[in-house]
Amino acid sequence: MKNIVKKYGDGFPAVNDVSIDVQDGEFMILVGPSGCGKSTLLRMIVGLEDITSGDMIIGDRRVNDLAPRDRHLAMVFQNYALYPHLTVYENIAFPLRLAKVPDAEVDEKVRAASKTLELDEHLERKPGNLSGGQRQRVAMGRAIVREADAFLFDEPLSNLDAKLRGQMRTVIARLQKSLGITTVYVTHDQTEAMTLGDRVAVLKRGILQQLATPRELYDHPGNLFVAGFIGSPPMNFLPVTVEGTSAKLPFGTVQLPPDKASKADGKGLLIAGIRPEHFEDASVKTDQGSGSTFRATVDVVEWLGNETYAYIPFEAPPEVDAQLRELERDLDGEPMGTQLVVSLDGASRIREGEEAEIWVDGSKIHLFEPATGENLTVDRERCGRIPPPVAEAEAVSRAQAEPEAV
Repeated sequence: MKNIVKKYGDGFPAVNDVSIDVQDGEFMILVGPSGCGKSTLLRMIVGLEDITSGDMIIGDRRVNDLAPRDRHLAMVFQNYALYPHLTVYENIAFPLRLAKVPDAEVDEKVRAASKTLELDEHLERKPGNLSGGQRQRVAMGRAIVREADAFLFDEPLSNLDAKLRGQMRTVIARLQKSLGITTVYVTHDQTEAMTLGDRVAVLKRGILQQLATPRELYDHPGNLFVAGFIGSPPMNFLPVTVEGTSAKLPFGTVQLPPDKASKADGKGLLIAGIRPEHFEDASVKTDQGSGSTFRATVDVVEWLGNETYAYIPFEAPPEVDAQLRELERDLDGEPMGTQLVVSLDGASRIREGEEAEIWVDGSKIHLFEPATGENLTVDRERCGRIPPPVAEAEAVSRAQAEPEAV
């Protein structure tokens, strides 16, 4: 995908100057909140949406003007798109029948796909008599028999319950690895993105925010949006000022590594990002290493057996609060809130309404510039591809200025 733009009748760019190179055999995830352009991008790959500008290249062919049937791709839809009057066998065989493949070859391919997906006992049943997970496997079987150049998945698990989603993630991961086929997978579920993808492209309002491996996204988010989107519970965001190696937070002062502190020293009010799992109850933390401790009153405690979540309210200045409210809107209403969420060991005895001593790992703190959301402390050589912070505004202006392709 080279500088792909998609604009509808009102001129609004649903996909805005996106460039992604998917490697042969790679499992690429397109992720982001509703309306970010991920499904539109997938539909442009397969040919169900016209491209306003840019080049879509598969192998060494530019396919912008090719019909979907000529692109040799297999797509699995969110709603399965099965024929209710056909048996499982005939649903899987349908693309082969369409291509007038000999019956013997059809039978061989259908039964091979059925065995892979554990559908042998359901071949004579109709889709209406199957569970959601079974129907999804039938849709995948239909894609397998086509022997396409790539698989495209459009939120295939969103209609399933939580337990079944977990099972189907495993099925899809094993299938992709065994076939070694290039796969582009759209989801709004970060768990699917983090567990399935070789690399993940994070989109916001049609613009690519970061393209990296799941671990790189988690450890080195390029901006405030990626940091807030990746991780569950989401990253905490707090007002902070840095002087020397000291980061002054609402609860006290935390020491930063010198290399990280030097990038933020003297820059005024910033936003600190700290993941809940980078805190601990100081009373049960045996090796406190280079971390710092602070005391705070806990408002709410949630004990889950193996871990405990503690909630600590704080005040944020208007400029930080406004940025967090905007981030909340971008993340489909995922509450950012002016409260600190800390994940503690299940052995912690912290109680609601009590003051507790909390340990925090200063080396894991991210520092963001409030105006642009840029991560000042990220190691850009280790975090995949991050567009510069001004790229979003420039891309919007360029897309609005360019005439639509005929």
